[in-house]
Amino acid sequence: MKKPIFTNKAPAAIGPYSQAVAFENLVFISGQIPLDPVSGELRNESFEAEVHQVINNLEAICIESGGGLDSILKLTIFLTDLQNFDHVNAIMEQTFSQPYPARATVEISRLPKNVSIEMDAILAVKS
Repeated sequence: MKKPIFTNKAPAAIGPYSQAVAFENLVFISGQIPLDPVSGELRNESFEAEVHQVINNLEAICIESGGGLDSILKLTIFLTDLQNFDHVNAIMEQTFSQPYPARATVEISRLPKNVSIEMDAILAVKS
């Protein structure tokens, strides 16, 4: 049976969905954008700030689920400009450890609240 996951250390969902849903030992994290969970404001003063906030939001949900960034099996990154691909890679090398998660990066025309990046993830945790 699926179980919703919620933490106030990540932004609340901005639509009819859960921050994450656990099923057995898998957790499916909904797309995270660079919303600060405390202020509710976008952290978009730079692309790097957006990436760091998105990763912080993912990490907070991972921790609430019983894991961490190193528990992520699959990461999907949505960018509005693939020119930022190298910036994402550099930040990921700083915040993730090997073995890195499997990953897809996709350029799309627009994201919620006109942000430049969104990430979702699938992780495995102890059940």
